[in-house]
Amino acid sequence: MAIDQHDIGEDKSLLLLDDDESFLKRLAKAMERRGFEVETAQSVAAGQAIATARPPAYAVCDLRLEDGNGLDVVEVLREKRPDCRIVVLTGYGAIATAVAAVKIGATDYLSKPADATDITNALLASEDDPPPPPENPMSADRVRWEHIQRVYELCDRNVSETARRLNMHRRTLQRILAKRSPR
Repeated sequence: MAIDQHDIGEDKSLLLLDDDESFLKRLAKAMERRGFEVETAQSVAAGQAIATARPPAYAVCDLRLEDGNGLDVVEVLREKRPDCRIVVLTGYGAIATAVAAVKIGATDYLSKPADATDITNALLASEDDPPPPPENPMSADRVRWEHIQRVYELCDRNVSETARRLNMHRRTLQRILAKRSPR
């Protein structure tokens, strides 16, 4: 399903909230090319400030941020602009957080890494017409690799602590980390 710029509507304002600066810049450029008027924030505080001062028509919020939870921004958006279409992004896809996100007003919930097409489709899907499944979903090996990388980063790149948290042998983890990411 291809979405064109005319589906966006008159108000093209979009808030992108993510603490990963390179991902945020790439996504902002991609969303601008699709016709959105993008404003970015890298913290809960900055996201809440934008949501309060200039509530956007659309928002993409990362769940885990350095200074808190993206759901706090979703709540402000819902309060200030009830018709805002909100997609929650997370690298920690879990049913409990998906349910929490939808309960407080998120329109959809996507696991990282989601591309601009998936995000646009989720933002612009009508309620009776859910977005299509991704064209090329990640392989199981890639999902596993992404999870290991995320835990490794959360443990400040400490191999022993990461291995302990993932319940795997340290040497096995070292071998996995030394390889390139799977497709």
